[in-house]
Amino acid sequence: MSFDANVLLSVIVPVYNEEEVISVFHNRLSEVLKSMSVNAEIIYVNDGSTDKTILLLNTLRENDPRITLLELSRNFGKEIALTAGLDYAKGDAVAVIDADLQDPPELIPELFKHWKEGYDVVYARRLAREGETILKKVTASAFYSLMQKVGCVKIPENTGDFRLFSRRAVDSLKQFREKHRFMKGLFAWIGYPQKEVLYCRDQRYAGKTKWNYWRLFNLALDGITSFTTTPLKLSTYLGLLTAFGAFCSGLIVIFKTLIYGESVKGYPSLMVVILFLGGIQLIALGIIGEYLARMFDESKNRPLYF
Repeated sequence: MSFDANVLLSVIVPVYNEEEVISVFHNRLSEVLKSMSVNAEIIYVNDGSTDKTILLLNTLRENDPRITLLELSRNFGKEIALTAGLDYAKGDAVAVIDADLQDPPELIPELFKHWKEGYDVVYARRLAREGETILKKVTASAFYSLMQKVGCVKIPENTGDFRLFSRRAVDSLKQFREKHRFMKGLFAWIGYPQKEVLYCRDQRYAGKTKWNYWRLFNLALDGITSFTTTPLKLSTYLGLLTAFGAFCSGLIVIFKTLIYGESVKGYPSLMVVILFLGGIQLIALGIIGEYLARMFDESKNRPLYF
């Protein structure tokens, strides 16, 4: 492959406590970039690691001038780390990949090939998810199906952050400065010509995943509240349906009293109705609170990271 001196490829790698895998990842990535024969920069975004990750990255940087190291002041989360990498990437094409080697660096040349064909976003879609529990696979599938139905943009199913962007796409993404970020939704929101590349995802090479179910639930919540107001509408419909049901029940009670002369006894049934209505109200308030909390965070206009 001839050397293309006019193209700069940026590779963004967010890392958090990846001391067990970072050296192996960098060696594999370096071999891939060498085979591509393009100018390249590798942007490692250290998201507040507490192990030896930063020491290893500094050692790698001393031996590889292509490396740029962004060190965040604390752990801001992967979505913010990705944002920081996009802010500093200078490439004509910009790839995003995790350091755990579940996403193979060897796929980057194929993503790059489709970028040269004119696509602004080339994303890698998983055919298989090795090393993941059945529960995680089922919940992930349910989330993507839900977003397809209620979201304002169509998020590709079984697709993570592993993808490659054009300069135009990156400049568009840099304009989003919201605090609660769901990057997969933003990647889809910008539009532009997009193409998928199929691959089989490997198991994590070493170390432990940083994504527990609680963090995944919060990420899903950010995705739902960022890209649809359907929960608010559902709470309204549920309230109307409940009120209509209560009105019908009241008519039945009045009818029975007038016809059969029955008094309204039913303390247990009364408590059930009160608790049911109270539960509905609390659910609706919780949904409203989630949106209100995000408005509160946005109104403070704090920086995304340091």
